[in-house]
Amino acid sequence: MAGRGGLLMLENFIGGKFLPCSSYLDSYDPSTGEVYCHVPNSGKEEVEAAVEAARAAFPGWSSRSPQERSQVLQRLADLLEQSLEELAQAESKDQGKTITLARTMDIPRAVHNFRFFASSILHHTSECTQMDHLGCLHYTVRAPVGIAALISPWNLPLYLLTWKIAPAIAAGNTVIAKPSELTSVTAWMMCRLLEKAGVPPGVVNIVFGTGPRVGEALVSHPEVPLISFTGSQPTAERIMQLSAPHCKKLSLELGGKNPAVIFEDANLAECIPTTVRSSFANQGEICLCTSRIFVQRSIYSEFLKRFVEAARMWKVGIPSDPSADMGALISKAHLEKVRSYIKKARMEGAQILCGEGVDKLNLPPRNQAGYFMLPTVITDVKDESCCMKEEIFGPVTCVVPFDSEEEVIQRANNVKYGLAATVWSGNVGRVHRVAKKLQSGLVWTNCWLIRELNLPFGGMKSSGVGREGAKDSYEFFTEVKTITVKH
Repeated sequence: MAGRGGLLMLENFIGGKFLPCSSYLDSYDPSTGEVYCHVPNSGKEEVEAAVEAARAAFPGWSSRSPQERSQVLQRLADLLEQSLEELAQAESKDQGKTITLARTMDIPRAVHNFRFFASSILHHTSECTQMDHLGCLHYTVRAPVGIAALISPWNLPLYLLTWKIAPAIAAGNTVIAKPSELTSVTAWMMCRLLEKAGVPPGVVNIVFGTGPRVGEALVSHPEVPLISFTGSQPTAERIMQLSAPHCKKLSLELGGKNPAVIFEDANLAECIPTTVRSSFANQGEICLCTSRIFVQRSIYSEFLKRFVEAARMWKVGIPSDPSADMGALISKAHLEKVRSYIKKARMEGAQILCGEGVDKLNLPPRNQAGYFMLPTVITDVKDESCCMKEEIFGPVTCVVPFDSEEEVIQRANNVKYGLAATVWSGNVGRVHRVAKKLQSGLVWTNCWLIRELNLPFGGMKSSGVGREGAKDSYEFFTEVKTITVKH
């Protein structure tokens, strides 16, 4: 709906209805720095209404058969697919990502999330064991847990929101979702399709607002037994504190400081373009992006020269430009944070080979105040530097040399995170050896971001708690019960 000054004004979606809020937040277009949308600044009152709606909807939705729920998810997937271009345009404008990425990755993946879990919910089996000598039969059943709190981030807004909603409702739960206040538009657009898809009122509720207001009220609510969160480690720590008194089930997908390990026998013709993409895709705002590149010393100079050339070829442009490789970062505050790491690197004596402060960024006059930054490559940086230890979450990567396999494994593991890693080598034995020793939930070898949704997704150490995927999501969103029958 149109709001103040003709700008888009979103509303909460609770109990199958759009409801206005008493106060609103400004949402900015990252490519211009201008306010273009108003987002509800919800709080405890709205969370309470959503809990009431979700509670009322739970008995009916949870008692439907998996086949019935599957059909609803399939219809929702079809409706999202029919709106693909409209959703892609909105995602690009709201988040700053290129229209090409929104069209080819974000929205198709959101559609696939619903189709995937609509199918997978039909194929779970229960366990059964016999104890004939005691005249007993044991079997397990799984039941939905209840109301799920789903908190999703701003980097892949609809993609990651649907990755939570789909398995939660497929398993029979009702949900209260809180998208990031920075990127709320596509979640609101999806709400307009729910009734048409046959999702009963109260099964999916979306409450917009900030973490301290909505997020805290939601995760500390005694009637919300499980929380799925994707975001930063400090927020996850707060969620754990607030949920601890209620012993809630938690799934936390957090940050990464992902290494690429490039051995001297790597195929550089494939490795370089893929590593440029893994470093700078979506402005580097993907938790799986490569931010530490370890290159074996014998090919270090050649790799660096070719990598910097390829990084300079990446076009930074307005998100609506189909030829742009990178758009704008999410916010002014985030851009300043990313730039601060470049300043720290310079102060430590590192070299900036391309990008921020080295090359000129050309933008149309209207976009001069947008949150743009060039792909930036740092060298001569120590492993102890904050640029090698902390998640920057922007188009910045560090390239450093290494000598031996043992050394690089130790250095790659020498951070608190353990989400994803890539290994480049033509030696199959080495690929398996290194992949096994890297402390990382996902390891890609000679490729990046090829996903199989059946398999577990998640990280080690400070990169999170739990896994997401067909079996893992089903187990998280259900409770198992063992029943013993003596006959």
